[in-house]
This record gives sequence, C-alpha cells and structure tokens, in this order.
Amino acid sequence: MINPEKKYTLQEYIEILHRRIWYLIIPFVLIVFVATIYSVAADKRYKASTLVLVTPQRVPEAFVQATVTSKVEERLQSIAQEVMSRTRLEQIIAEYKLYEKESRSLSKEELVDLMRNNINVELPTKKDEKGYFTVSFIGDNPQVVTTIANRLASLFIEENLRLREQQAVGTTEFLSIELKAAKKKLDEMETSVTAYKTKHMGELPEQREANIKILEQLQNQSLKVGESLRAAQDRKLVIQKQLMEMPAAVELEDLRAKYTENHPDVIAAKKKYSDPESHTSGSETRKVRKDTRYSELRSQLDHAELEIRRLARESANLSGQIEMYMTRIEKSPAREQDMAALMREYNSTKQNYETLLKKNQEAIQAENLERRQKGEQFRVIDPARLPEKPFSPDIPKTMLISLLAGLGAGFAAVFLREQMDRSFYDATDVEITLGIKVLATIPKIEDEIA
Repeated sequence: MINPEKKYTLQEYIEILHRRIWYLIIPFVLIVFVATIYSVAADKRYKASTLVLVTPQRVPEAFVQATVTSKVEERLQSIAQEVMSRTRLEQIIAEYKLYEKESRSLSKEELVDLMRNNINVELPTKKDEKGYFTVSFIGDNPQVVTTIANRLASLFIEENLRLREQQAVGTTEFLSIELKAAKKKLDEMETSVTAYKTKHMGELPEQREANIKILEQLQNQSLKVGESLRAAQDRKLVIQKQLMEMPAAVELEDLRAKYTENHPDVIAAKKKYSDPESHTSGSETRKVRKDTRYSELRSQLDHAELEIRRLARESANLSGQIEMYMTRIEKSPAREQDMAALMREYNSTKQNYETLLKKNQEAIQAENLERRQKGEQFRVIDPARLPEKPFSPDIPKTMLISLLAGLGAGFAAVFLREQMDRSFYDATDVEITLGIKVLATIPKIEDEIA
C-alpha cells in the first residue's frame, strides 16, 4: 500500500474485495473443508449424565440432630476421591472392558488417569440451588457411557451412606470412651467427698449451726453442774465444821488420820460411838445421842463427797464435750473451704459427665438414624439416558467456528495482500510516489452489456 493514510470509501472497499476475491475464498474454503473432514473423521465421543438429588433428613432435626454436619460440597470431594480411587476405577475398567485399544499402549495408571479425566461431577452454580449434583461420563460407546454414568451415581450414593454411618459410629465410639473416663473420674470424686465427710464428721459446714446449739446447751448444763458442785462443796464444809465441833468426832477423826478404816482402834471407836444399846445410864444416854448425831453427819458427809465426785466427773465430761464442740466450730471455716474446693471440682466433673451423657445419647440416636437410612441421602431422580448424538465433536459448533475462522482468515489474507501491493490505483498514489502533479486521468472504461 503506497498511501497508508488514505481513507477509503465503500466503493473502494468493494473494489479491493473484488480484486482480492481469491485471497478470501481460498482460506475460507480450506478451513471449512478441514473442519468438515474433522467432523466426519474424528472419533465420536458420547456423554451421559445422571442427576442426583440431595434429600434432607426425614426425621425433624428438633427431635434428632445428625452428627454429620459437613456441607454437600465438602462431602462430595471426599466421596469423589474414594469413588475415583485407583482401586475402584480399575475394577470398573476390568468389569466393563473399557479402553481396550488404549490398553495396548498405556499402562494401568495411565488408563486410570484417562478415566478420571472422563468423569465429571458438577454442582449447581447458583448459591440458592444446592440440592442436587450431576455425575457425567464421556466415552466412545453410548451404551457403555450410560451404564458407567449410572454405576458411578450408585457408587456416590453407597459411599455417602457408608461415610455418614462411619462418621456417626466414630462419633459414638469417641463419646463412649470420653463418657467412661468422665464416669470414672466422677466416681473418684464422689469417693473423695464421702471419705472427707466421714473423716471430718461433726466439723462440716452444714453441721456448724447444730454444733453451736449443742455447745450452748452444754455450756448451760455445765453452769448448772458447776453451781450444784459448789453447793455440794459448801454443804460438805458445813458438815465438816459440825463434825469438828464434836469431841468424839475429833477423836475418831484423829484415829482415822493415823489408821485405816479396818484398824481395830478405828473399828472400836466407831462401834463405841455408833452402838446406842451398849450404854444405859443417863450420862451415857446423852453420849449416845451425840454419837447418833455424829453418825448422821458422817453419813451426810459421805453422801456429799459422793455427790461432789459425781458432779466433778460430770463437769469434767461436760468440759471435754465443750472443748470438742468448740474445736469443731473453730475448724468449720477450714472445712468449708476444703469442701468448697472439693464440691467445685465435683460439680464441674458432674456437669461434664452429664453433658457427655447427653451428647452420647444424641450420638446414638444419630447413629440409628444413619443405620436406618433416615438421614440426608443422595437419590437418583434423573438416571442417565442413551445419548442420541455425540458429545464430541460438536458438528454445529465446529462448523460455525470454521465459518468464522475461514472468514477471518480470508479477510486477513486480503488485508495483508493489499498492504503488500505497490500498484497505482488513483492520481493521489502517483503524486505521493513520484512527487509530481497529475494533470489528467483517463477514467475507467467498462464494457457495456449489449
């Protein structure tokens, strides 16, 4: 092209197209011809798809909570890895005798990879449509393709049931182990609490009020016993004073101070002052009366001494009990702290056990739900049909692309050829190339149709 800045009119474009018509036709015809040969000669590949519906749990979740809470997309990835594993695909290849031609030049691993590439799992693209997915398979035999697509869908359904049941069983087993451990710890805590209460019985916080009331009763009782003891001691002093005023009593007391009660002198003195029938005279009669008075005082003294000893023992016993209850009350705050720590740990262990027990029961229900196939399931609602036309090559699509490519290549060839052309087609081309003015031009003479 001599003048690249030249602006063409529609008529000039038509003239260029007319002049370079073969540059347009030849690439167009070649590309369309090659596409036609490819469409006719290429191996026909068919695609069959199975539509699988994700059905929700049949039992309301308000009654039974499923332990499988993962999303469909996540589970499909795990299931697809299991279904499209080397072992599964080798079994399908051997069962249906797939890729017999390819097996002559490819290894088993390569055949498995080839089949994986021919399997496609598609999820809906819209966020509000997540209740289904499709399983597709591509091959050269329409009947085999249909069978394999349905077989793959069945494997997805079976693997989903197995995976859900396995996860439910695993959850139940884990919670059962944790529940046993929690029960063992709870029993140990109950034993510790019982042993502590047994060891410190009477000092426990809940017994504090009772101990205070008993202590008050004991203190009141001790006061009464103390008063009785002092009264008995005062009575003893009075009796002793009365005895000391009697001469015979003084003589007997002197003998008793020197000898025991079994000494002959003491026995004789006691008999002398206590036997009124051995004396008959008037003077002796007064003496007998004194001896009788002495015996009465002596008896009262012995009784007072017995009373004093009894009251002293009772006072000592009450003092011991008062000291014991005071010790219990003093130790009660420390026992309260110990019991609070024990009960916190016990309540925490018990709460953990009850939580695990509830979860374990729910897990058992969820496991039964999966065993009875009442949970979320995959169900085929549109099985794969026999393909009526090949999936590849797509002849209409291929021909449309070839037509567009042929036209594009033809116009590109016309453009390139026009750019390389150095011919003069008007006066402007001459003036630009030669640098001289054109004085006149001869118009194009066209033959008229007779």
